[in-house]
Amino acid sequence: MSDATHAAPRSRRPRQRKRASARRPQVRGLVENALVPAGEMTLLLITVLRSAIRHPVGYWADVRDQMYDILKLCWFPMIVSTTAFGLGAPGLQGGNLYALFGIPERLGSFFIMASVREFGPWINAMVVAGVVGTAMTADLGARRIREEIDALEVLGVDPIRTLVLPRILAVTFMTGLLDLVALAFGVVGGWIAAVPILGATNGAYYASFFANATVHDLWGSVLKTTLFGLIIGVVCCYKGIKAEGGPIGVGKAVNQAVVIAFAAIWIFNYVFTTTMLGLNPNMQVYK
Repeated sequence: MSDATHAAPRSRRPRQRKRASARRPQVRGLVENALVPAGEMTLLLITVLRSAIRHPVGYWADVRDQMYDILKLCWFPMIVSTTAFGLGAPGLQGGNLYALFGIPERLGSFFIMASVREFGPWINAMVVAGVVGTAMTADLGARRIREEIDALEVLGVDPIRTLVLPRILAVTFMTGLLDLVALAFGVVGGWIAAVPILGATNGAYYASFFANATVHDLWGSVLKTTLFGLIIGVVCCYKGIKAEGGPIGVGKAVNQAVVIAFAAIWIFNYVFTTTMLGLNPNMQVYK
């Protein structure tokens, strides 16, 4: 009995070792698939910044055209999304909670946290990534599979400076500027919930809002969304120029670009907001 009981665990050990050794390449492959693209995206960002700073001429016309295209594509979805979201989630839900205590006009102070710090920048980034980011990835991916980018390289034209740099700068600047639109209409959505629906007074709502608004809230929101745009531009351009496998590969690149951009924005948003509130503790005091 004792020999049998000791033999069973010994016979299992080689199997366990084989399973562990079989899992190691899988784990290593997953780590490489995550870290290698992240490193290449970082190198792409460094290359773009170096090119833009060392030779800050010759690309601003393309940046202007790209910014105009982004504005045409995003202004209406941005207004609809921020107004509806401001009315729905923080407006009606938060307003009903304030109304239980008889202070629906205090919803204005709540929108500093809800719209200015979080929901406005977040919806802004989601709209830009979903509308502009996908278009950039599809455009660059189509150029890659048609070998247009290879042709530029053969002709001695830098595709990063010609195609990628204007797109990254344009989406970076426009995401920050569109944040002002997102903040304004997000607050309008809160006003619709507070004044016409819940019965607060117009002056009390805005007085509560501006009593709690600070310069740090505004510049922090614009800076955060500007960096959101930089993340979207780098990720989507990287996935576009690395697309392969024909039209199916371009479709996969678009899907991956949106998912990676969303995930990177959520992670960066957590780090940025935590740092900003830690450096400015007075922002968490509601008046």
